[in-house]
Amino acid sequence: MELRDIEIFLTLAEELHFGRTADRLHVSQARVSQSIAKQERQIGARLFARNSRQVELTAIGTQLRQNLSAGYQQILEGTRAATAAARGTTSTLTLGLHGPQAHDQVRILDLFRSRHPEVDLRIQEIIFTDPFGPLRNGSVDVATAWLPVREPDLTVGPIVVTEPLLLMVATDHPLARRETVSMEDLADWPLPHSATPVPDYWLQTLVPTHTPGGRPIRRGPKVSSFQELAAVVAAGEAISLVHGDAARYYQWHGLCYLHPQDAPMASWALIWPTAGETELVRALARAARDTGPLTG
Repeated sequence: MELRDIEIFLTLAEELHFGRTADRLHVSQARVSQSIAKQERQIGARLFARNSRQVELTAIGTQLRQNLSAGYQQILEGTRAATAAARGTTSTLTLGLHGPQAHDQVRILDLFRSRHPEVDLRIQEIIFTDPFGPLRNGSVDVATAWLPVREPDLTVGPIVVTEPLLLMVATDHPLARRETVSMEDLADWPLPHSATPVPDYWLQTLVPTHTPGGRPIRRGPKVSSFQELAAVVAAGEAISLVHGDAARYYQWHGLCYLHPQDAPMASWALIWPTAGETELVRALARAARDTGPLTG
């Protein structure tokens, strides 16, 4: 059984849903079905009982999950350890941040480095179209993500940012001439959304399906990065909810940021793989708790 097939089996055993498993692993649903069918042929027994309404582990599938889980986590840990060794140190912590967040989180980073000068703290950029992938493939040890995060294999740690959402529009957009805007205005223009599958509950923070009053909100152009998001907004093709750091670091020509009077608060937190929690990860979490969240 290949490592990718093991990953597909274990993920499906958690999700018990072929579509969610495909979205989480960034593969097609057909790839998930083919992998499970191949494994069932190799083993000679059904691993999942499935019908049009639900998917359940069989007794043999449950036993296989128990036998494979520990070994799979050991493989991931071994890969992370080998990567650290290849970098020339076993005291390396890689933190995944979105865009310019290193500027906002300098207090946490400085405190951690002062407490652990022997550790090589590395920063790697991650993007909103793949918020959890770098944690699962081992390229980062801990990362930031906006809440909520409801991934069974990830631990949600301390909150590092709490501030209201903003509305990004083109400078010549009709809303830019208004004295006040509200979340109800989202129903009148489309909102960009991720070009690749991400958990819908997570996307709801910035791309809700309805206004607080219940009006439906249209989804507009698909984007793969903040730069693409800014481009479609500046072109007047859409408006977009964004986090406060956008206004601090992306004051680009053709864009302006509005403050909806009823904008909800949004929070970012540190997250990490539960099975990959190390003392260094806990030390970074302690530094975040000791400094407290950035508030706006």
